Order: sequence, then structure tokens, then C-alpha cells
Amino acid sequence: MKKHLLFLVSFLLISQYLFSQSFTMEQVGKFSFPSELTSSPSGEKIAWAMNEQGKRNVYFAEGPDFNPVKMTDFSKDDGQEISSLSFTPDGNWLVFVRGGDHGGSNASSTVNAQNLPVLPKVEIWKINLESKKAEPVVEGDNFTIGPTNQLLFLKNGQVWKADLGGKEKSSQLFQIKGNVNSLEFSPDGKKLAFTVNRGGHQLVGIYENQETPIHWIAPSFHRYSQPKWSPDGTKIAFIKTLGGEGIAFPLLEPRHIPWEIWLADVESGEGEKLWKAPETLRGSYRYPFFAFPSNGEIIFESYEDGWQHLYSLDVKSRKSLLLTPGDYMVEQIKLSSDSKKLVFSANTGNHALDIDRRHIGSIDLASKKLTWETSGEGIEAYPVTIGNQGKMAFFSATAQRSHLVSLKEGHQTRLLQESIIPSDFPQSSLVTPKQVVFTAPDGTKVHAQLFEKPGGPVKKPAVLFVHGGPQRQMLLGWSYMDYYSNTYSLNQYLAEQGFVVLSVNFRLGIGYGYEFHRPAYGYYQGAVEYQDIKAAGEYLANLPQVNSEKIGIYGGSYGGYLTSLALARDSDLFKVGVDIHGVHDMDQRYELPDGYEVSPDYEKAKEVAWKSSPMPDLDKWTSPVLFIHADDDRNVNISHSTDLIRRFDELGKPYESILIPGDTHHWMKWSNMIRVNQATADFLKKHLMD
Repeated sequence: MKKHLLFLVSFLLISQYLFSQSFTMEQVGKFSFPSELTSSPSGEKIAWAMNEQGKRNVYFAEGPDFNPVKMTDFSKDDGQEISSLSFTPDGNWLVFVRGGDHGGSNASSTVNAQNLPVLPKVEIWKINLESKKAEPVVEGDNFTIGPTNQLLFLKNGQVWKADLGGKEKSSQLFQIKGNVNSLEFSPDGKKLAFTVNRGGHQLVGIYENQETPIHWIAPSFHRYSQPKWSPDGTKIAFIKTLGGEGIAFPLLEPRHIPWEIWLADVESGEGEKLWKAPETLRGSYRYPFFAFPSNGEIIFESYEDGWQHLYSLDVKSRKSLLLTPGDYMVEQIKLSSDSKKLVFSANTGNHALDIDRRHIGSIDLASKKLTWETSGEGIEAYPVTIGNQGKMAFFSATAQRSHLVSLKEGHQTRLLQESIIPSDFPQSSLVTPKQVVFTAPDGTKVHAQLFEKPGGPVKKPAVLFVHGGPQRQMLLGWSYMDYYSNTYSLNQYLAEQGFVVLSVNFRLGIGYGYEFHRPAYGYYQGAVEYQDIKAAGEYLANLPQVNSEKIGIYGGSYGGYLTSLALARDSDLFKVGVDIHGVHDMDQRYELPDGYEVSPDYEKAKEVAWKSSPMPDLDKWTSPVLFIHADDDRNVNISHSTDLIRRFDELGKPYESILIPGDTHHWMKWSNMIRVNQATADFLKKHLMD
């Protein structure tokens, strides 16, 4: 009788806890997500895109009031993203791309998440800021705007021109062998520097007009990228890396990858090396930011001291200067329109927890003074400068409030567009994740965030979330990436449902230095990072409030790979999992083109790749699994899921699955995102709570 009474009391307590949930998946999925923040080269104007439950539109604000104005009227959840939002140099037009999936390969290919009989177009659009009229200019992508409002874009690897005024039809600017992949106008707009890929090498060329031959800059058998004009237009700086298709180097041995900064005279085309990366593993890794703000200085980003930092290179002395010293990383770097200031986001501040946040920093290039513009418990990202009075804008979030545009004037900061937050968005009900640090078996410190709703039963089920990328970092608040704002909302929902949720920042992720980001023997070369996943599961199992027999796991993309690896290797620990568009087939990493010279450790590398995948451990996989994949995925081909599911079918192993036709890796259609999230939560609840 006492046992029955105890069971009844426990059941009532658990039921009361579960039925006290205050919000739905759809409600928390209504988070605001701005993107494409940009500022005008002249005046005090800013613009951004906002995703409101799949309805993506452009907003504009101008000083001194900066009242947001909606500039487009796209009113459907149609899966058509907005990207590349830019002002023209005169500040009178906004130009953007509508369509495609610019977070994946084949970005310019149309997305038909609605499965319409007629495919949507990927188009370049314009907005006249005086008339507020928005209209398409041309079908295309990858545009560049010149100093006199010239509009160029890339189409099938060639350069085309379009007329913003709409008086002339688009036409090809010039013809050239190979695929053009970047464009840079000279400061006066009379010349165009470009890079063209010709197989094993990539050249920098200059186009001037139809009568003048293409002028090649220091041509060689290497790969040139990121050409930048000096402000006076007489020099071009660029990055030089190795050409060719590779040699028979050891595949499993970490090695230095050289890269150099070169400077060339535009008139003669002759170039010289200014700087060479240190011949170390840290010195191998470069980041895309590269600028030529003054005739005597080049700014670049490097990992050479173990953290992603900004450096100034003096053109005359050829000496580099570290601009952002400290144990933190910088990202989302922007040069002001007058080339006098750099602004960026970094994971540092006056509190130890800031390594798992983002704050805004700035550098005055004349004095090299570094100033931290924001601090506190929030997340700030993607800064831009406004005008010449020290104003700036950036995205700002907290643990409870998703990202909005924030404006900083002097010491005052204010949010724009707070009214856009839906009335039923459960901001006040969201938990604040706690920083967790534990140690992997080999001694590596691993950071994570713990989501838990107060109260509830003595023993709760738990879920481990594994991010994708893997070059990502989950934060102590809403992410500045749309994919991870989504998973953050799902983690909040799972916590509301009664789970203890742990989001783990495993090795191969960013934010904790080079050795953490680029460990030897990661992924298909040994999956060293899996020990971080297992250690995270064991951390959950050892929490006093967690039922160690009720632990699940879910993740997408690279996180889907690690989810399947966890279920295949440790079904005794992870009782259920949801693998969302996961990577599974490691053998394809070593598919070689004809004539490729085989490395001495080629067969060993293939064996290691096989053992790094879930395939050899399928016989030990006993936990229930839900596979989810969209079939227009441009990041992880759907074959990764179809092939693994076929193995399950042939082995007679049970599974559940959801195929979403027409959408991509990033759930371009909001309703698909909600469907995936709800299915994930329901599957975990079914196996861990029922």
C-alpha cells in the first residue's frame, strides 16, 4: 500500500511539473533574427534584414532618430533568404540578393522549399531610398558595386554588368578562360581587379576596358586570393598559397600549410613578398579578413600566437604588430568607411564567463588604441560603424531576449525594433544557461552550457546537444547564427519540458585557442573529439538531479555525425538520439582523382576514417534513433542519411525517419524548422519520459 501511495504521489508531482509548461515550441520559435547589418559609406544610415517566422524583409534607419522603416513587403514563409545587403557608395540605394542558400555550397542555386511547380529565382534587388520602391534588377548573385554605382555580378564564372537605373539590359563585361570568383574595383572605379581559377593555379588580373588586354599581376603557378587596392590605386596586395592538386605527403600527420602576403605594382605587374606566415602549425591557419586601409599599412588576421587575432603589417619595414593581444578570438571584423577604425566581436571581457559570450571591440588605426565598446552578461555581434561621430550598431541579445539591432552613441546604447517581438514570445519564461567546465579523459578542458528549469522531480531525464560546423561555439545566450538561435530555442523548450539539457562545446570548435580548434586526429582522422561527447554524457549521468538511465542526445550536421557515433559506440549511456542531417560516410574523404599520387599512409588513413565513423559499430547500436534530412541539402548531401538508413534496413534495425522534400540544411522555411524541432522533442520525450 505504501509503495502504491509513493508511486501515486511521485506521479502527481511529475505530472504537475510537466503540465506547468508555459510555452510551446512554436512560441519560442518566434525568436527575432536580424542579419546582414550594413552602414552607408556616407551619412548616418543603416540597414538590415529581419527574419520574422520565415518572412524575411529589409529594414532601414537613418540618424539622428534611427526609427526603423520596413522597406520590403515579403509576407510569406517562402524560404527565400536575403543576403549581401549593401548601400551604394552614394548612399542612395540599397542592393541585396533574394533567394539561394548562402550558408551552403551551390549558394546561387534556387531554393524551392514550397515545392512550387515554377522554380523561384535568385535575383539581385534594389531599393530606392527616396521613393522606398523595391524591385528586382537582374537574375544573378555575387555582386560588387563600384565607386560610381557600377553594378557587376558573377554568372557561370564570368563577369556581368547590370544597370541600377534599369535603362540597359545586363551583359557580359568581358570573356575569360576559367572561373572568376572575386571582384575589387580600384578606388577611382576605372579598373577592376579579379581572381580567376584555372585549375591548379589562380591568378589576379586587372580589367580596364574593351580595348585594353587583361593585365596579369605577378602570374605564377600558385593560388592568389583577396586582392586589395592601396588607397592611391598604385598597388595591389594579395594572399599567396600553394598551387597544384597536392603531393604524396603523409595524410595522418599534422603539417604546416604555408601562406604569404604579397604586394604588387599595378602598372608593371611585378610583385614581392611582404610577409610570410611562421612555419608552425599555428602559423598555418589564416582567416579571411584582409584590408589595405592606408598606403603604408595592411591589416590581416592570423592564428600564429594561438588565438585568432588582428595584425598590422607595415609596408615599408615589413614588420607586423599584434593589435588584439590576449587569450581570446576576434571575428566579424569591419573596417570603417573612412578606413580609420576597425570594429569586431570577441569572446573576452571583465568576467571569466565572457569566454562563452561575445562583446564588441574597436581599434583606432592611427594610435592602435584598443577599446572595449560593450560588456556585461549579453551577447553582442556583427558591429558596423556609422558616420564619423563614433556611432556604431550591432546585434544584441541576452539569455532570454533574442537578437535585435542595438545602437551605440557615446556611452548610451539603445535597442531598435523591440516592438517586433511577438506578444506570445516567452521571453520571461526562459532559463539562463549556466557555464559548465569538465575534463575529458586526456585532460582537455571542455566548456558547456547547462539549461535547467527550477523545481520538478528529484530525478530528471537529460539531453545532450551537439552543435554542427564543427567550427562553432555555443554561448551563454542567444546565438548570432540563425541555425543556432534555432537550436537554442529548442534547448529552452526541452528545459521547459522537464529535461536537464547540456550543450557541449567539443574540440574542433572555436573560442578556446588553436590546439582546441585544430587538434591532431580529429574527425575522420581519429575522432579524438568524441571523448568530449562521451565525457559530457557522463557529466550529465553524474549530476544528482539526473536519472542516468534516461539520457538522450541530438545534433545536426557535424552534431548529427557525433550523435550517430555516440549511439553506435555507447548505447548504454545514450538511450535515444535524433540525428539531423548528419555526416556518416568517412571513406569519401579519400576518394582520389585520376593520376593522384598515393600517400605512403593512404591505406592506413582509409582504415582510420572507417573506424572514425559509426559504421563499424552498428552491431552495438541498440538505442532508438530518429533520422531527419531535407533533400536539397547543400552542406551534407542527403546520401549520408540514405546510405546509413539502407544499412539499418539491411540489418533489420529499427529506426524512425523524416524526409523533407525541397528544403535545405538551414530550414529555409520556418514551418519546416518548427516541424523538425517538435519532432525532435517529441521523440526524446517518448523514449525518456513515457
